Amino acid sequence: MNDQTLSQTSHPLGKFQDPDWTAKGEERASVPLMKATTLWFNTGTLCNIECKRCYIESSPTNDQLVYISTQDVADYLDQIKDRNWPVEEIAFTGGEPFMNPQMIEMARLSLSAGYKVLILTNAMKPMMRARVQEGLLDLQKNFGDQLTLRISLDHFKTEHHDEERGAGSYDATLAGMRWLRDHGFQMAVAGRTIWGDTDQASRQGYGALFAAENFEIDAMNPGTTVLFPEMDETTEVPEITTACWGILNKSPREVMCASSRMVVKRKGAEKAAVLACTLLPYDPQFELGTSLAEAEAPVKLNHPHCAKFCVLGGASCSA
Repeated sequence: MNDQTLSQTSHPLGKFQDPDWTAKGEERASVPLMKATTLWFNTGTLCNIECKRCYIESSPTNDQLVYISTQDVADYLDQIKDRNWPVEEIAFTGGEPFMNPQMIEMARLSLSAGYKVLILTNAMKPMMRARVQEGLLDLQKNFGDQLTLRISLDHFKTEHHDEERGAGSYDATLAGMRWLRDHGFQMAVAGRTIWGDTDQASRQGYGALFAAENFEIDAMNPGTTVLFPEMDETTEVPEITTACWGILNKSPREVMCASSRMVVKRKGAEKAAVLACTLLPYDPQFELGTSLAEAEAPVKLNHPHCAKFCVLGGASCSA
């Protein structure tokens, strides 16, 4: 019995259990960090609302990931230069990023360093506070189209969006988007595909809404209107093996962890940590260390989200 056979037979069967081998004993696919173009920061898991199917369970009470600070961001911006990462974009997600009292300063620091900045937001009350609006207007004045706000608008119809985010949330989000439109901000939208619409029908629906509201967002462009597949960990999905790249005619380069990493700060932790993925903040196997140097390790695709969301779904949180 050779070493490979031993590795395959010494682990219990069961999908997504072993980082190196699938339940069938095939070599699991992994993704190397090929070109790090985006560094994400999770600003904290606190959010002003609680969605039915939030990808990372954000809510008004979930503080498992605490507020990241401007100093944390500054430290990792320095590491980008030290490691010579070809980063083009700094992206902020949550929770709701505008709950973090240092969000404007973190964006300003990143923009001043020459990066494009992407902020994911629901465009509701936290963003509409006078202090935040004042800060955003200053960023818009000084950095213009280097800043993009991607708005979580789960569906172009009120009833579906409110089903996910609560009654009245659609109207509140549209009000925030109109404020951004009126002040010349560059916007994108993130929607979801859990209601069974085809990609074409979804894009046509968003396109009609954008036209009616005079939002300068291209509904046909997957980079500006991002449609995320549903992520249900109980759904049966295949494991991705090394052979799958050829079978699916896909390259590891197309998967999000080939070009990005995410920084989080866990409650009670002394230091921030670097994760492989924006969507798996609680799974320890996807925590790569506290530094960007450690985060250069390949990522084993040992989670249902890796298969359904990224490889088979073709989705990416980055533009």
